[in-house]
Amino acid sequence: MQSSNFVDYVKIFCRSGKGGAGSKHLARYKYVPKGGPDGGNGGNGGNVIVKGNAQLWTLLHLKYTKHIFAENGQNGSSNLKSGSSGNDIIIEVPVGTVIKNPDTEKIEKEITQDGETYVLLKGGKGGLGNNYFKSATNQTPRYAQPGEAGQEAWKIFELKILADVGLVGSPNAGKSTLLSVLSAAKPKIADYPFTTLTPDIGIVAYNDNKSFIMADIPGIIEGAHEGKGLGLRFLRHIERNSVLLFIIPADSNNINSEYEILLNELYQYDPQLLHKNRLLAISKSDLIDDELEQNIIKNLPDIPYVFISSWKNYGLEKLKTMIWNAIE
Repeated sequence: MQSSNFVDYVKIFCRSGKGGAGSKHLARYKYVPKGGPDGGNGGNGGNVIVKGNAQLWTLLHLKYTKHIFAENGQNGSSNLKSGSSGNDIIIEVPVGTVIKNPDTEKIEKEITQDGETYVLLKGGKGGLGNNYFKSATNQTPRYAQPGEAGQEAWKIFELKILADVGLVGSPNAGKSTLLSVLSAAKPKIADYPFTTLTPDIGIVAYNDNKSFIMADIPGIIEGAHEGKGLGLRFLRHIERNSVLLFIIPADSNNINSEYEILLNELYQYDPQLLHKNRLLAISKSDLIDDELEQNIIKNLPDIPYVFISSWKNYGLEKLKTMIWNAIE
């Protein structure tokens, strides 16, 4: 993913269609100068519908779309002709998109499946024509219903990436390098903090034609839940991952302490994240010898771990097996 193409947040003003008015026409023909009511009903206004599309991975196509309006229903007419209904407008979004009320931040809907639809704003009903109101005591009604107004509201669309595994680590921990080695993803890699400015996704092949999806989440630092560093912008993507793979480099001053910092940031953001399966990969293990590795093991947190080196292709098969077992 290129940073210029990845958009995971948009705010859009949406409006459904207004219902058409019913007709209050009275029949007037050459040989029937005083015919009865023959006004048709108005058509319904179009709905604003959200639809999941698994082929999309960004909200880029909505970035410059600030207003989305469905079509109004047409008015009824004489000879009992009903007005046509307004066309619905369909907003296609990536799977994993959340729709929020901008005032309350309340989640209205989560789109989690390809082809899933949700009526975001329902169109107004068309009004009834005067023919509907005739009766034995009122044979010539000269009134009809107006169409109902459509609904309008600002809506927030937020994308939370759907992936089996989310890579969690501080900047420069080696997450992007690992993803590039395990998959065909091409994240930006360099030796400075916050190289990764957007989540990158890769499909990792496993034994017997199996595979799983891995997401590289931009680096987390202490205070991220308060907006420090890249802050809250990307923490939400971790919510969708079933397994969290913590990446901590072997040359860290204190691996256990760094792990606790990362864990605390996740907890402060959302305590439910701590219920996910957690794994630990000690990256850049080519920088240490066997003796130092044994010393590190004595102080590791009590979760499954593996020493890896993306550059040396060391420990990666063991890592993939560990991930697959956690997913299954």
